[in-house]
Amino acid sequence: MKNYDSELCGSLPIHLTNHIQPYGVLLVIDRKDFKVIQASENSNLVFGDPVQQMIDQPLSAYVPKNTVEKIQQKLATSFTNPLPDQWTIRGVEHFVLWHAKEGYLLAEIEIPGVRADDHSSFANVYHELKYAMNRIESAETLTGLWQIVVAEIKKVSGFDKIMVYQFDEEWNGTVVAEVLEPGMEVYLGITFPASDIPRQARELYKKNAYRYIPDRDAQPVRLYPVINSLTGAFIDLFDCNLRSVAGVHVEYLRNMDVAASMSIRIMKDNELWGLMACHHRTPRQLSFQMCSVLEMLSAAISAKLSLLVNKNSYQFDQNLKEKYTTLVKEIYASGNPDDTMVGTGRIAELFEADGLAIIRNGLTRTWGKTPPEESLHELALWLSVQDIKGLYHTTSISSVNDAAEPYKNACSGLLCLVIDPRRHDFLLLFRSEVIETLQWGGNPDERIQFESDGKSYHPRNSFKIWRQTVTGRSARWRKEELILAEVLRNFLYEFSTTRIK
Repeated sequence: MKNYDSELCGSLPIHLTNHIQPYGVLLVIDRKDFKVIQASENSNLVFGDPVQQMIDQPLSAYVPKNTVEKIQQKLATSFTNPLPDQWTIRGVEHFVLWHAKEGYLLAEIEIPGVRADDHSSFANVYHELKYAMNRIESAETLTGLWQIVVAEIKKVSGFDKIMVYQFDEEWNGTVVAEVLEPGMEVYLGITFPASDIPRQARELYKKNAYRYIPDRDAQPVRLYPVINSLTGAFIDLFDCNLRSVAGVHVEYLRNMDVAASMSIRIMKDNELWGLMACHHRTPRQLSFQMCSVLEMLSAAISAKLSLLVNKNSYQFDQNLKEKYTTLVKEIYASGNPDDTMVGTGRIAELFEADGLAIIRNGLTRTWGKTPPEESLHELALWLSVQDIKGLYHTTSISSVNDAAEPYKNACSGLLCLVIDPRRHDFLLLFRSEVIETLQWGGNPDERIQFESDGKSYHPRNSFKIWRQTVTGRSARWRKEELILAEVLRNFLYEFSTTRIK
Protein backbone atom coordinates (compact mmCIF):
# COMPACT_ATOMS: atom_id res chain seq x y z
CA MET A 1 0.00 0.00 0.00
CA LYS A 2 1.57 3.30 -1.10
CA ASN A 3 2.12 5.79 1.72
CA TYR A 4 0.69 8.99 0.23
CA ASP A 5 0.50 10.46 3.72
CA SER A 6 4.26 10.94 3.90
CA GLU A 7 5.20 10.90 0.22
CA LEU A 8 2.77 13.44 -1.21
CA CYS A 9 -0.06 14.77 0.94
CA GLY A 10 2.18 15.29 3.93
CA SER A 11 4.40 17.73 2.04
CA LEU A 12 1.74 20.11 0.68
CA PRO A 13 2.12 23.70 2.04
CA ILE A 14 -1.48 24.14 3.17
CA HIS A 15 -0.53 27.05 5.46
CA LEU A 16 0.68 29.25 2.56
CA THR A 17 -2.59 29.64 0.67
CA ASN A 18 -2.67 33.49 0.76
CA HIS A 19 -6.48 33.21 0.79
CA ILE A 20 -9.11 33.05 3.52
CA GLN A 21 -12.68 31.79 3.75
CA PRO A 22 -15.21 34.62 3.29
CA TYR A 23 -17.03 34.26 6.62
CA GLY A 24 -14.51 36.64 8.19
CA VAL A 25 -11.96 39.37 7.53
CA LEU A 26 -8.23 39.11 8.19
CA LEU A 27 -5.93 41.99 9.10
CA VAL A 28 -2.16 41.75 9.37
CA ILE A 29 -0.87 44.35 11.84
CA ASP A 30 2.72 45.53 12.36
CA ARG A 31 3.56 44.93 16.04
CA LYS A 32 5.76 48.05 16.25
CA ASP A 33 3.38 50.77 15.08
CA PHE A 34 0.04 48.95 14.81
CA LYS A 35 -0.35 49.82 11.14
CA VAL A 36 -2.20 47.60 8.69
CA ILE A 37 0.31 45.89 6.38
CA GLN A 38 -2.07 43.39 4.76
CA ALA A 39 -5.81 42.82 4.67
CA SER A 40 -8.27 40.48 3.02
CA GLU A 41 -10.01 41.94 -0.03
CA ASN A 42 -13.40 41.71 1.70
CA SER A 43 -12.32 44.11 4.47
CA ASN A 44 -14.71 46.75 3.13
CA LEU A 45 -17.61 44.62 4.43
CA VAL A 46 -16.51 45.48 7.97
CA PHE A 47 -14.56 48.74 7.68
CA GLY A 48 -16.21 50.40 4.67
CA ASP A 49 -12.99 51.43 2.90
CA PRO A 50 -11.51 49.54 -0.07
CA VAL A 51 -8.65 47.32 1.01
CA GLN A 52 -6.09 49.35 -0.97
CA GLN A 53 -6.83 52.42 1.18
CA MET A 54 -6.32 50.52 4.42
CA ILE A 55 -2.70 49.55 3.83
CA ASP A 56 -0.21 51.54 5.96
CA GLN A 57 -3.06 53.11 7.93
CA PRO A 58 -3.01 52.88 11.75
CA LEU A 59 -5.52 50.45 13.20
CA SER A 60 -6.91 53.37 15.22
CA ALA A 61 -8.25 54.83 11.96
CA TYR A 62 -10.83 52.03 11.96
CA VAL A 63 -11.14 50.98 15.59
CA PRO A 64 -11.78 53.37 18.52
CA LYS A 65 -8.55 54.55 20.14
CA ASN A 66 -9.45 53.19 23.58
CA THR A 67 -10.07 49.77 21.99
CA VAL A 68 -6.61 49.84 20.41
CA GLU A 69 -5.05 50.82 23.75
CA LYS A 70 -6.76 47.89 25.47
CA ILE A 71 -5.49 45.59 22.74
CA GLN A 72 -1.94 46.87 23.19
CA GLN A 73 -2.15 46.27 26.94
CA LYS A 74 -3.33 42.70 26.40
CA LEU A 75 -0.66 42.05 23.80
CA ALA A 76 2.09 43.45 26.03
CA THR A 77 2.18 40.07 27.73
CA SER A 78 3.38 37.22 25.56
CA PHE A 79 0.72 34.73 24.49
CA THR A 80 0.77 31.55 22.43
CA ASN A 81 -2.92 30.69 22.16
CA PRO A 82 -5.40 32.82 20.16
CA LEU A 83 -6.53 35.82 22.20
CA PRO A 84 -10.26 36.70 21.95
CA ASP A 85 -11.41 40.30 21.64
CA GLN A 86 -14.52 42.26 20.69
CA TRP A 87 -14.71 45.42 18.58
CA THR A 88 -17.51 47.84 17.78
CA ILE A 89 -17.05 49.00 14.19
CA ARG A 90 -19.55 51.32 12.54
CA GLY A 91 -22.07 50.43 15.23
CA VAL A 92 -21.73 46.66 14.76
CA GLU A 93 -20.25 44.21 17.30
CA HIS A 94 -17.55 41.93 15.91
CA PHE A 95 -15.86 39.00 17.62
CA VAL A 96 -12.09 39.00 17.02
CA LEU A 97 -9.26 36.49 17.49
CA TRP A 98 -5.65 37.67 17.75
CA HIS A 99 -2.66 35.53 16.78
CA ALA A 100 0.92 36.53 17.63
CA LYS A 101 3.60 36.11 14.97
CA GLU A 102 7.23 37.18 14.72
CA GLY A 103 7.04 40.92 14.04
CA TYR A 104 3.32 41.06 13.27
CA LEU A 105 -0.15 40.14 14.47
CA LEU A 106 -3.10 38.48 12.78
CA ALA A 107 -6.61 39.68 13.61
CA GLU A 108 -9.44 37.39 12.52
CA ILE A 109 -12.69 39.37 12.48
CA GLU A 110 -16.07 37.71 12.29
CA ILE A 111 -18.59 39.04 9.77
CA PRO A 112 -22.01 38.88 11.49
CA GLY A 113 -24.58 37.21 9.29
CA VAL A 114 -27.37 34.68 9.46
CA ARG A 115 -25.86 32.16 11.85
CA ALA A 116 -27.27 28.80 12.80
CA ASP A 117 -26.90 29.55 16.52
CA ASP A 118 -28.28 33.13 16.50
CA HIS A 119 -31.43 31.96 18.26
CA SER A 120 -29.41 30.71 21.24
CA SER A 121 -29.17 33.11 24.17
CA PHE A 122 -26.11 33.13 26.40
CA ALA A 123 -28.15 31.40 29.12
CA ASN A 124 -29.22 28.61 26.75
CA VAL A 125 -25.68 28.07 25.50
CA TYR A 126 -24.34 28.08 29.07
CA HIS A 127 -26.87 25.49 30.24
CA GLU A 128 -26.23 23.27 27.19
CA LEU A 129 -22.49 23.51 27.79
CA LYS A 130 -22.82 22.72 31.49
CA TYR A 131 -25.14 19.78 30.83
CA ALA A 132 -22.82 18.39 28.15
CA MET A 133 -19.77 18.68 30.40
CA ASN A 134 -21.60 16.94 33.26
CA ARG A 135 -22.56 14.06 30.96
CA ILE A 136 -19.00 13.77 29.66
CA GLU A 137 -17.70 13.68 33.23
CA SER A 138 -20.16 10.89 34.11
CA ALA A 139 -18.76 8.45 31.50
CA GLU A 140 -17.23 5.32 33.05
CA THR A 141 -15.92 3.62 29.91
CA LEU A 142 -14.46 4.76 26.60
CA THR A 143 -17.39 3.27 24.69
CA GLY A 144 -19.80 5.13 26.94
CA LEU A 145 -17.80 8.34 26.58
CA TRP A 146 -17.95 8.31 22.77
CA GLN A 147 -21.71 7.68 22.77
CA ILE A 148 -22.17 10.70 25.02
CA VAL A 149 -19.78 12.80 22.93
CA VAL A 150 -21.51 12.31 19.58
CA ALA A 151 -24.94 12.92 21.12
CA GLU A 152 -23.93 16.09 22.98
CA ILE A 153 -21.83 17.60 20.19
CA LYS A 154 -24.75 17.10 17.79
CA LYS A 155 -27.14 18.73 20.24
CA VAL A 156 -24.89 21.75 20.85
CA SER A 157 -23.64 22.29 17.27
CA GLY A 158 -26.69 21.19 15.28
CA PHE A 159 -24.64 19.40 12.60
CA ASP A 160 -26.36 16.58 10.70
CA LYS A 161 -23.70 14.00 11.53
CA ILE A 162 -21.10 13.64 14.26
CA MET A 163 -18.36 11.00 14.21
CA VAL A 164 -15.55 10.15 16.61
CA TYR A 165 -12.54 9.26 14.53
CA GLN A 166 -9.64 7.38 16.24
CA PHE A 167 -6.13 7.28 14.75
CA ASP A 168 -4.06 4.11 14.73
CA GLU A 169 -0.25 3.88 14.83
CA GLU A 170 -0.05 4.55 11.08
CA TRP A 171 -2.52 7.48 11.31
CA ASN A 172 -5.36 5.69 9.56
CA GLY A 173 -8.61 6.73 11.23
CA THR A 174 -11.48 4.47 12.29
CA VAL A 175 -14.97 5.74 13.14
CA VAL A 176 -15.68 4.40 16.65
CA ALA A 177 -18.93 6.30 17.33
CA GLU A 178 -21.49 8.05 15.13
CA VAL A 179 -24.86 9.77 15.24
CA LEU A 180 -26.57 11.05 12.08
CA GLU A 181 -29.76 12.20 10.43
CA PRO A 182 -31.81 9.65 8.44
CA GLY A 183 -30.69 9.11 4.86
CA MET A 184 -27.01 9.87 5.47
CA GLU A 185 -24.21 7.41 4.74
CA VAL A 186 -23.21 5.32 7.78
CA TYR A 187 -19.45 5.23 8.45
CA LEU A 188 -19.40 3.51 11.86
CA GLY A 189 -16.58 0.94 11.90
CA ILE A 190 -15.11 2.24 8.65
CA THR A 191 -11.37 3.02 8.42
CA PHE A 192 -10.10 5.93 6.34
CA PRO A 193 -6.47 6.10 5.12
CA ALA A 194 -3.96 8.48 6.69
CA SER A 195 -3.82 10.54 3.49
CA ASP A 196 -7.40 11.74 4.15
CA ILE A 197 -5.99 13.82 7.02
CA PRO A 198 -2.30 14.12 6.05
CA ARG A 199 0.59 14.83 8.34
CA GLN A 200 0.73 18.62 8.03
CA ALA A 201 -3.05 18.87 8.58
CA ARG A 202 -2.73 16.79 11.76
CA GLU A 203 0.04 19.11 12.94
CA LEU A 204 -2.39 22.03 12.71
CA TYR A 205 -4.61 20.45 15.36
CA LYS A 206 -1.79 20.65 17.90
CA LYS A 207 -2.07 24.43 17.58
CA ASN A 208 -5.77 24.90 16.80
CA ALA A 209 -8.60 23.04 18.50
CA TYR A 210 -10.74 22.91 15.37
CA ARG A 211 -10.96 23.34 11.60
CA TYR A 212 -14.22 24.90 10.46
CA ILE A 213 -15.59 25.12 6.90
CA PRO A 214 -19.09 26.69 6.92
CA ASP A 215 -19.56 26.55 3.15
CA ARG A 216 -17.62 24.17 0.96
CA ASP A 217 -18.39 26.11 -2.23
CA ALA A 218 -17.73 29.63 -0.90
CA GLN A 219 -15.24 31.56 -3.02
CA PRO A 220 -11.94 32.20 -1.19
CA VAL A 221 -10.82 35.78 -0.61
CA ARG A 222 -7.28 36.96 -1.42
CA LEU A 223 -5.00 38.94 0.84
CA TYR A 224 -3.75 42.34 -0.35
CA PRO A 225 -0.96 42.92 -1.05
CA VAL A 226 0.10 39.39 -1.97
CA ILE A 227 3.49 39.61 -0.25
CA ASN A 228 3.95 40.47 3.42
CA SER A 229 6.24 43.52 3.50
CA LEU A 230 7.88 42.40 6.76
CA THR A 231 8.76 38.86 5.68
CA GLY A 232 8.98 39.26 1.91
CA ALA A 233 6.86 36.11 1.52
CA PHE A 234 3.31 34.77 1.71
CA ILE A 235 1.72 35.15 5.12
CA ASP A 236 1.87 32.06 7.34
CA LEU A 237 -1.75 31.07 8.04
CA PHE A 238 -0.77 27.93 9.97
CA ASP A 239 -3.01 28.60 12.99
CA CYS A 240 -5.57 30.86 11.31
CA ASN A 241 -9.17 29.62 11.52
CA LEU A 242 -10.12 31.55 8.38
CA ARG A 243 -7.42 29.87 6.28
CA SER A 244 -8.88 28.89 2.91
CA VAL A 245 -9.66 25.30 1.97
CA ALA A 246 -7.41 23.35 -0.39
CA GLY A 247 -9.11 22.49 -3.67
CA VAL A 248 -8.50 18.78 -3.19
CA HIS A 249 -10.31 18.91 0.18
CA VAL A 250 -13.24 20.80 -1.36
CA GLU A 251 -13.49 17.99 -3.90
CA TYR A 252 -13.27 15.41 -1.10
CA LEU A 253 -16.19 17.03 0.75
CA ARG A 254 -18.20 17.24 -2.46
CA ASN A 255 -17.63 13.52 -3.07
CA MET A 256 -18.93 12.90 0.46
CA ASP A 257 -21.97 15.11 -0.17
CA VAL A 258 -20.89 17.40 2.69
CA ALA A 259 -21.47 21.16 2.35
CA ALA A 260 -20.22 22.26 5.78
CA SER A 261 -17.78 20.56 8.12
CA MET A 262 -16.01 21.03 11.40
CA SER A 263 -13.25 18.82 12.76
CA ILE A 264 -12.50 19.15 16.48
CA ARG A 265 -9.42 17.67 18.06
CA ILE A 266 -9.28 14.97 20.74
CA MET A 267 -5.96 15.01 22.57
CA LYS A 268 -4.37 12.49 24.92
CA ASP A 269 -1.21 13.33 26.84
CA ASN A 270 -0.59 16.31 24.52
CA GLU A 271 -0.74 14.13 21.41
CA LEU A 272 -3.49 13.96 18.78
CA TRP A 273 -5.61 10.88 19.58
CA GLY A 274 -8.45 11.50 17.13
CA LEU A 275 -11.06 13.93 15.87
CA MET A 276 -14.73 14.70 16.20
CA ALA A 277 -15.87 15.09 12.59
CA CYS A 278 -19.04 17.18 12.14
CA HIS A 279 -20.81 17.12 8.75
CA HIS A 280 -23.78 19.07 7.40
CA ARG A 281 -25.53 18.64 4.05
CA THR A 282 -26.09 22.39 3.60
CA PRO A 283 -23.91 25.41 4.47
CA ARG A 284 -23.91 26.06 8.22
CA GLN A 285 -22.63 29.27 9.78
CA LEU A 286 -21.65 29.17 13.46
CA SER A 287 -20.58 32.18 15.50
CA PHE A 288 -17.04 32.51 16.81
CA GLN A 289 -18.57 32.16 20.28
CA MET A 290 -20.15 28.80 19.43
CA CYS A 291 -16.83 27.63 18.02
CA SER A 292 -15.28 28.61 21.36
CA VAL A 293 -17.91 26.52 23.18
CA LEU A 294 -16.98 23.51 21.06
CA GLU A 295 -13.32 24.19 21.82
CA MET A 296 -14.13 24.05 25.54
CA LEU A 297 -15.92 20.73 25.05
CA SER A 298 -12.88 19.46 23.16
CA ALA A 299 -10.71 20.19 26.21
CA ALA A 300 -13.19 18.47 28.56
CA ILE A 301 -13.43 15.40 26.31
CA SER A 302 -9.64 15.16 26.01
CA ALA A 303 -9.23 15.38 29.78
CA LYS A 304 -11.84 12.64 30.33
CA LEU A 305 -10.19 10.42 27.70
CA SER A 306 -6.82 10.72 29.43
CA LEU A 307 -8.42 9.97 32.80
CA LEU A 308 -10.17 6.81 31.57
CA VAL A 309 -7.15 5.54 29.63
CA ASN A 310 -4.80 6.19 32.54
CA LYS A 311 -7.23 4.44 34.89
CA ASN A 312 -7.35 1.39 32.61
CA SER A 313 -3.58 1.52 32.23
CA TYR A 314 -3.11 1.66 36.01
CA GLN A 315 -5.36 -1.35 36.57
CA PHE A 316 -3.58 -3.30 33.83
CA ASP A 317 -0.20 -2.31 35.25
CA GLN A 318 -1.15 -3.39 38.78
CA ASN A 319 -2.29 -6.78 37.48
CA LEU A 320 1.01 -7.18 35.61
CA LYS A 321 3.04 -6.32 38.70
CA GLU A 322 1.16 -8.87 40.83
CA LYS A 323 1.89 -11.61 38.28
CA TYR A 324 5.51 -10.47 37.99
CA THR A 325 5.97 -10.63 41.78
CA THR A 326 4.67 -14.21 41.78
CA LEU A 327 7.07 -15.12 38.97
CA VAL A 328 10.11 -13.65 40.75
CA LYS A 329 9.23 -15.51 43.96
CA GLU A 330 9.06 -18.78 42.02
CA ILE A 331 12.42 -18.09 40.37
CA TYR A 332 14.08 -17.44 43.74
CA ALA A 333 12.45 -20.56 45.18
CA SER A 334 13.68 -22.78 42.34
CA GLY A 335 17.05 -21.12 41.89
CA ASN A 336 16.72 -21.67 38.13
CA PRO A 337 14.88 -19.02 36.08
CA ASP A 338 14.90 -21.09 32.90
CA ASP A 339 13.23 -24.07 34.58
CA THR A 340 10.62 -21.78 36.13
CA MET A 341 9.84 -19.91 32.92
CA VAL A 342 9.72 -22.95 30.66
CA GLY A 343 8.27 -25.39 33.16
CA THR A 344 5.25 -23.37 34.26
CA GLY A 345 4.63 -21.09 31.29
CA ARG A 346 4.06 -18.38 33.88
CA ILE A 347 5.98 -15.81 31.89
CA ALA A 348 3.88 -16.52 28.80
CA GLU A 349 0.79 -15.84 30.89
CA LEU A 350 2.39 -12.64 32.18
CA PHE A 351 2.85 -11.25 28.67
CA GLU A 352 -0.16 -12.97 27.08
CA ALA A 353 2.22 -14.86 24.79
CA ASP A 354 1.40 -18.10 22.99
CA GLY A 355 4.93 -19.44 23.18
CA LEU A 356 8.42 -18.72 24.48
CA ALA A 357 11.99 -19.75 23.81
CA ILE A 358 15.09 -19.31 25.97
CA ILE A 359 18.39 -19.36 24.12
CA ARG A 360 21.50 -19.60 26.32
CA ASN A 361 24.98 -20.71 25.31
CA GLY A 362 23.57 -21.90 21.99
CA LEU A 363 21.05 -24.19 23.70
CA THR A 364 17.31 -23.72 23.25
CA ARG A 365 14.38 -24.49 25.54
CA THR A 366 10.80 -23.83 24.48
CA TRP A 367 7.23 -23.71 25.73
CA GLY A 368 4.02 -23.41 23.71
CA LYS A 369 3.93 -22.27 20.08
CA THR A 370 7.39 -21.45 18.75
CA PRO A 371 9.23 -21.68 15.42
CA PRO A 372 11.18 -24.91 14.77
CA GLU A 373 14.54 -25.12 16.60
CA GLU A 374 16.54 -24.51 13.42
CA SER A 375 14.47 -21.40 12.73
CA LEU A 376 14.99 -20.22 16.31
CA HIS A 377 18.76 -20.34 15.85
CA GLU A 378 18.42 -18.40 12.58
CA LEU A 379 16.24 -15.85 14.37
CA ALA A 380 18.78 -15.54 17.20
CA LEU A 381 21.53 -14.92 14.64
CA TRP A 382 19.40 -12.27 12.94
CA LEU A 383 18.69 -10.59 16.29
CA SER A 384 22.39 -10.64 17.17
CA VAL A 385 23.22 -8.31 14.27
CA GLN A 386 20.35 -5.87 14.86
CA ASP A 387 22.17 -3.82 17.53
CA ILE A 388 19.29 -4.23 19.98
CA LYS A 389 19.43 -2.14 23.14
CA GLY A 390 17.79 -4.45 25.63
CA LEU A 391 14.43 -5.04 23.95
CA TYR A 392 13.06 -5.64 20.49
CA HIS A 393 9.38 -5.98 19.65
CA THR A 394 7.20 -6.27 16.58
CA THR A 395 3.69 -7.44 15.75
CA SER A 396 4.87 -8.87 12.43
CA ILE A 397 8.29 -10.48 12.42
CA SER A 398 7.79 -11.69 8.85
CA SER A 399 7.49 -8.09 7.63
CA VAL A 400 11.06 -7.34 8.76
CA ASN A 401 12.65 -10.78 8.40
CA ASP A 402 11.83 -12.85 5.31
CA ALA A 403 13.07 -16.02 7.01
CA ALA A 404 10.08 -15.80 9.39
CA GLU A 405 7.56 -16.20 6.57
CA PRO A 406 7.05 -20.00 7.10
CA TYR A 407 5.93 -19.57 10.72
CA LYS A 408 4.23 -16.16 10.52
CA ASN A 409 0.79 -17.58 11.36
CA ALA A 410 1.74 -19.32 14.60
CA CYS A 411 4.39 -16.78 15.63
CA SER A 412 3.60 -13.39 14.13
CA GLY A 413 4.49 -11.19 17.08
CA LEU A 414 7.87 -11.19 18.81
CA LEU A 415 9.10 -9.65 22.06
CA CYS A 416 12.82 -10.23 22.49
CA LEU A 417 14.61 -9.67 25.81
CA VAL A 418 18.40 -9.58 25.43
CA ILE A 419 19.46 -11.23 28.69
CA ASP A 420 23.20 -11.03 27.96
CA PRO A 421 24.30 -9.27 24.74
CA ARG A 422 27.88 -10.59 24.97
CA ARG A 423 26.77 -14.22 25.12
CA HIS A 424 23.78 -13.69 22.78
CA ASP A 425 21.39 -15.02 25.40
CA PHE A 426 17.76 -14.26 24.55
CA LEU A 427 14.30 -14.72 25.96
CA LEU A 428 11.86 -14.76 23.04
CA LEU A 429 8.10 -14.39 23.50
CA PHE A 430 5.77 -15.14 20.58
CA ARG A 431 2.19 -14.21 19.80
CA SER A 432 0.08 -15.92 17.16
CA GLU A 433 -1.46 -13.93 14.34
CA VAL A 434 -4.81 -12.23 14.80
CA ILE A 435 -6.58 -12.21 11.45
CA GLU A 436 -8.25 -8.84 11.04
CA THR A 437 -10.73 -7.64 8.46
CA LEU A 438 -10.51 -3.89 7.85
CA GLN A 439 -13.44 -2.08 6.30
CA TRP A 440 -12.00 0.83 4.34
CA GLY A 441 -14.00 3.80 3.11
CA GLY A 442 -13.09 3.09 -0.51
CA ASN A 443 -10.09 1.19 -1.86
CA PRO A 444 -7.06 2.56 0.05
CA ASP A 445 -4.82 1.87 -2.96
CA GLU A 446 -6.98 4.21 -5.06
CA ARG A 447 -7.17 7.03 -2.53
CA ILE A 448 -5.52 9.48 -4.94
CA GLN A 449 -6.04 9.74 -8.69
CA PHE A 450 -3.40 11.61 -10.67
CA GLU A 451 -3.84 13.69 -13.80
CA SER A 452 -1.73 12.91 -16.86
CA ASP A 453 0.88 15.49 -15.77
CA GLY A 454 1.67 13.32 -12.74
CA LYS A 455 1.38 16.34 -10.41
CA SER A 456 -2.27 17.36 -10.24
CA TYR A 457 -4.44 14.90 -8.37
CA HIS A 458 -7.95 14.25 -7.07
CA PRO A 459 -9.29 12.42 -4.01
CA ARG A 460 -11.20 9.19 -4.55
CA ASN A 461 -14.84 9.67 -5.49
CA SER A 462 -16.16 6.49 -3.89
CA PHE A 463 -16.41 5.62 -0.20
CA LYS A 464 -18.00 2.24 -0.85
CA ILE A 465 -16.80 -0.32 1.70
CA TRP A 466 -13.63 -2.08 0.56
CA ARG A 467 -12.67 -5.03 2.77
CA GLN A 468 -9.08 -6.03 3.42
CA THR A 469 -8.03 -9.13 5.34
CA VAL A 470 -4.81 -8.57 7.29
CA THR A 471 -2.77 -11.66 8.20
CA GLY A 472 0.65 -12.30 9.69
CA ARG A 473 0.15 -9.72 12.45
CA SER A 474 -0.38 -10.27 16.18
CA ALA A 475 -1.98 -8.16 18.88
CA ARG A 476 0.28 -5.23 19.72
CA TRP A 477 2.55 -5.19 22.74
CA ARG A 478 1.25 -2.67 25.26
CA LYS A 479 3.44 0.06 26.71
CA GLU A 480 3.01 -1.38 30.22
CA GLU A 481 4.20 -4.79 28.98
CA LEU A 482 7.29 -3.29 27.39
CA ILE A 483 8.18 -1.40 30.57
CA LEU A 484 7.81 -4.60 32.62
CA ALA A 485 9.82 -6.55 30.03
CA GLU A 486 12.74 -4.19 30.61
CA VAL A 487 12.44 -4.74 34.38
CA LEU A 488 12.39 -8.51 33.85
CA ARG A 489 15.37 -8.35 31.50
CA ASN A 490 17.44 -6.49 34.10
CA PHE A 491 16.41 -8.97 36.79
CA LEU A 492 17.34 -12.00 34.65
CA TYR A 493 20.69 -10.46 33.75
CA GLU A 494 21.56 -9.66 37.37
CA PHE A 495 20.33 -13.06 38.57
CA SER A 496 22.40 -14.86 35.95
CA THR A 497 25.60 -12.86 36.48
CA THR A 498 25.33 -13.20 40.27
CA ARG A 499 24.88 -16.96 39.96
CA ILE A 500 27.89 -17.21 37.60
CA LYS A 501 30.05 -15.37 40.14
